[in-house]
Amino acid sequence: MKYTTAQHRRAEGRAGSYVWATRSAAIAFLDPDAVAVLDEFTGGRDAEAWMGADEASKERRQSFDALAALGLLEPAEFALPLTPDLPAMPFPLGTLVLNVTNKCNLSCTYCYEYGEDRIATPDSKGPALMSAETARGSVDLLFNNSAGRRNVSLTFFGGETLLNFPVIRETVEYAETRARAEGRRVSFALTTNATLLSEEVITFLTQHHFGVNISIDGPRETHDAHRAFASGKGSHAMIVPKIRALIEANRAAKGRPIGARVTVTAHSQDVRGIHDHLVNELGFDSVGFAPVTSAPGRDYALSGENYWTLLRGFSELADDFVAAAIANRHHAFSNLNDVLRELHHGVNKAHPCGAGLGLLGVSTAGEIGLCHRFVESGRHEVGSLSRGIDEDRRKAFLEAGHISTKVVCHTCFARPLCSGGCYHEAQVRYNDASQPNLHSCEWIRAFMDLGLQSYARIMDENPAFFARYEESA
Repeated sequence: MKYTTAQHRRAEGRAGSYVWATRSAAIAFLDPDAVAVLDEFTGGRDAEAWMGADEASKERRQSFDALAALGLLEPAEFALPLTPDLPAMPFPLGTLVLNVTNKCNLSCTYCYEYGEDRIATPDSKGPALMSAETARGSVDLLFNNSAGRRNVSLTFFGGETLLNFPVIRETVEYAETRARAEGRRVSFALTTNATLLSEEVITFLTQHHFGVNISIDGPRETHDAHRAFASGKGSHAMIVPKIRALIEANRAAKGRPIGARVTVTAHSQDVRGIHDHLVNELGFDSVGFAPVTSAPGRDYALSGENYWTLLRGFSELADDFVAAAIANRHHAFSNLNDVLRELHHGVNKAHPCGAGLGLLGVSTAGEIGLCHRFVESGRHEVGSLSRGIDEDRRKAFLEAGHISTKVVCHTCFARPLCSGGCYHEAQVRYNDASQPNLHSCEWIRAFMDLGLQSYARIMDENPAFFARYEESA
């Protein structure tokens, strides 16, 4: 049978190549001899004829079998499946995101929930605050639709989440009571702009081991350019002491990492400076950078050279991360940390995220959406608390968003981790959540290359670093 070199990506190490196989998502170290075998099949050749029947045939067969098992050699006629291969449905929930409010005390210029690029429709907008009854119903939905999972999680979102703190507190107590009764575990997470982090709130969050993400864009000038109150007054000066109080209390309680979530715009591309401010001055445990979600043409939208400026900043942070990893020190750059973990575990995504699969969102009115970004959008509704999950609509969405339907992705080496990119970004850009994020493909590929190169550098110098990903699996 004719075999050919399968799609893959390489990063050079000291003694060979680290090779990431696109189809299998396996990552392996190949010495120069193995690389030479791989290259011999470029363009295709008959496998049996290549292995031959001489004294070297056994060794050649072993090399061939090893490369084929890794997904680096494949039949020349091999093709991706033309129909989505979904897991057994209905797939059990693992996480439910409760949009406990659609109100906010800030007026961020780039807000994807309620700004210019919102996808919520006016006639579907629910009450400003989720009621305790709706929140309890959401907890019941999660527990009743998570069969087989011992651990589940609730994430609270907004608007500004803490505007509905009384309902959050009551919901946590209800969820913990139900978890104890069923012999299960429930964990909690929350995203906030930090303006309402009082002593009472901080005590509650640390006592219940919340994972907390704080939306903050960097130093004062950078942050206040987009994250201000309706009056135009920036929020940085208000939130800094509150953030420091939370981080101090959380570390004293040995809590989960406190993360910063940075929205990167055309006006805020000094990612290394932003990272240093958030980590060295404020004390964040992790920092994640998210390119702004927006239609093209907004003055803050990323385009063209903006993406490459961002990549240069990411490259500088990657150098810092690698140096820290070689020295067995923690580094807070979560974007790279996440890619390294996924590379190490051989993650191979059929969908870009868990939206509609293990994760759903609930609006203040009890509408069930694909995720927190899609609640109140109407066309992306997949049920309600009163009717339950509409499994037909859920399945239809998952089929439409499956990697097998995204033909342009089939020749991309980055598809195991990207799988087409964010559904919400696609909805904003192309009015179709199932479309791949074509506007950022080159940038995604470049960042995946950076991740693979970083993996190789760390593996060369300190392979023991990756044990931390095994421990957290």
